[in-house]
Amino acid sequence: MHIVHVFIQVKPEHLEAFKAATIENARNSVQEPGITRFDVIQQSDDPTQFVLVEVYRDADAAPAAHKQTAHYHAWASAVADMLVAPRTRKIYSNVYPNDEGWE
Repeated sequence: MHIVHVFIQVKPEHLEAFKAATIENARNSVQEPGITRFDVIQQSDDPTQFVLVEVYRDADAAPAAHKQTAHYHAWASAVADMLVAPRTRKIYSNVYPNDEGWE
């Protein structure tokens, strides 16, 4: 599994619009065959902070395919002006459960 955490800070006046656009992207993303999970998490003590937890079946084909989808492009365009700063990401690999446990 290829696990990506995307860190995002949203301008306070755009919180609801950001959440709506991001949930729509996540709903479509989990329909992609190469994506196992696509979680949207909001920080409790600072609601402008979000983490997207994206779990791909592989490190190359699935992330590349995701970035070619219409819903990804629509999301990236919709939220571009809502962010305080460019989003950042960190890459992880699973330790437990094994890959079959993510099904």
